[in-house]
Amino acid sequence: MIHFVLLIVCAVAIYLSCEWFVNAVEWLGERLNVGKMAVGTILAAFGTALPESVVTLVAVTTGATAEAKNIGVGAAMGGPLALATVAYGVTGAMLLLKRRKDRAAALDAGKQRVPARVDAGAAGPDSFGPRPAVKEQALGSAADMKRLAKDQKWFLPIFIVKVALGLVAFAFKPVLGLLFFAAYAVYFWREIRGGHDEDGEEEELEPLKFQPKAASPATWAVVAQTLVTLVVIFFASQLFVKQLDAIGPMIGLSASVTALLLSPIATELPEIMNAVIWVRQGKTKLALANISGAMMIQATVPSGLGLLFTSWHFDTALLWSGLITMAAIVYLLLTMRAHKLTPARLAVAAGFYLLFALGLIPILS
Repeated sequence: MIHFVLLIVCAVAIYLSCEWFVNAVEWLGERLNVGKMAVGTILAAFGTALPESVVTLVAVTTGATAEAKNIGVGAAMGGPLALATVAYGVTGAMLLLKRRKDRAAALDAGKQRVPARVDAGAAGPDSFGPRPAVKEQALGSAADMKRLAKDQKWFLPIFIVKVALGLVAFAFKPVLGLLFFAAYAVYFWREIRGGHDEDGEEEELEPLKFQPKAASPATWAVVAQTLVTLVVIFFASQLFVKQLDAIGPMIGLSASVTALLLSPIATELPEIMNAVIWVRQGKTKLALANISGAMMIQATVPSGLGLLFTSWHFDTALLWSGLITMAAIVYLLLTMRAHKLTPARLAVAAGFYLLFALGLIPILS
């Protein structure tokens, strides 16, 4: 029972910490004079992906056995999978709920403005005739879709190389880990330099939680709130994962199933929470940018560490996770390029994780 209680407590702590973190990181972006999109793809993504990268680093460098080191390899593959499927899917579901709530509020406001008497034959809100279907709009303009697709086009080839290297063995393979660090450095530089190009109108930032009455908070307060929330997110996430590891066998799941199915979602919970918070605040671009930026980190930094310190050899389960991740990204990329990415289609991405879970049954049995 204590494990379930701690699981809920950790989830609440992560959510509240993420709410304070996104508040701080937006002010940090303003202080560093980086573009709004770079706040999501670089600052927020780097902060929330740092705990997982540290876990991978510790596993691959201090693991006493090959099996212990391979925990880091599993984390390097599970992170992108959870982000490309569950994180995007949850974001789509939250956008659907928000749009439905906004439409209901608009309908209620319209009813209040309609006169009590409606002429016969007039089509009022309370008439019994069929209402015209509301066409669901894409998530942003064509330029926004192009911007989102660009991140996926960066991620996909890097991830394909990452999976391919897990299927072969050669003497200088560890050295290639440095190329993954270089790839992220190029992406980082591109985002920082181009972060202002596609920013829209400046939005007024919410007051900093540490200084709620200050119109322009002190830089030390912005940095302090960012660091404090990151520390809480890190330890709460680690405790959350430990509770899942304990609960898995209690509900009949093997350790391998828990590690491949539940742990990736747990480790990517901060990114998912960030996306939920930004969607609730109406900042969809930041929510999607945070996920795509975190995916770039997960595709490069943990992979580079794994290549440098392990044999980086994939079993069937890891290969299956890689294939599902690539399928999810191809699906998202095609809908983005066609300017047809709606909240409903974004929510469909979570179905790829269900497909992954079903495919694990024959693999692990």
